[in-house]
Amino acid sequence: MDFGVSDELVGTFAPIVVYWVYSGMYMMFESFENYRLHSKKDEDDKNLVSKGAVVKGVLLQQAVQAVVSIILFTVTGSDDHAAIGQQSPIVLARQFFIAMVVLDTWQYFMHRYMHHNKFLYRHIHSQHHRLVVPYAFGALYNHPMEGLILDTIGGALSFLLSGMSPRVSIFFFSFATIKTIDDHCGLWLPGNLFHVFFRNNSAYHDIHHQLYGSKFNFSQPFFVMWDRILGTYMPYSLEKRASGGFEARPTKDCKDN
Repeated sequence: MDFGVSDELVGTFAPIVVYWVYSGMYMMFESFENYRLHSKKDEDDKNLVSKGAVVKGVLLQQAVQAVVSIILFTVTGSDDHAAIGQQSPIVLARQFFIAMVVLDTWQYFMHRYMHHNKFLYRHIHSQHHRLVVPYAFGALYNHPMEGLILDTIGGALSFLLSGMSPRVSIFFFSFATIKTIDDHCGLWLPGNLFHVFFRNNSAYHDIHHQLYGSKFNFSQPFFVMWDRILGTYMPYSLEKRASGGFEARPTKDCKDN
């Protein structure tokens, strides 16, 4: 059934809708202390920004993201709106994999550079690290310039270099959005398939948000390959806290490196 809504329009706004719906689902679990990586008290005490400011920051980034997406789809658009079912599963899998690798590669090097360049960290990337204790809807809380460079440009490159259509991009960017939220959710829920299939998960990224891990675990949002290849991988163990919940602890001493 054709409702007259273009793939480009859906591809622009679907990830935004998915972001708030999926992060909202996670917020319903935040009171489950037995699954938290930090206590609710730590979340309230350690974070350096209010949740209201986080919402405003995310909405700003999503507005910029929507504008760039519309421009990108307009420039690269065509009259060919072939359904996903008309494409080979192998082609779709290849496009997804290429997009994942491109996005991971771009984000790793840009993310790492923002940590090592003192000016960029102080004036741009430090905004994201005001969330010492990450939570779901803070996943895209960034300085607008960081959101443009890491997420929007990275997404555009993954779209262009993978050769995916606007219709396929709906699914890819919605999936990437869900994965990013999961990495920042601050929870270790039983049966979470992301924890089964990806080493890059909520505990892995939580290490990076701590002071001792700020120069490690830059990889996001899918794989850990660049951390392993370039020596920025910090292994961790997941320990139960006496007060309930879990804690991701480094298994080697990287604090003085």
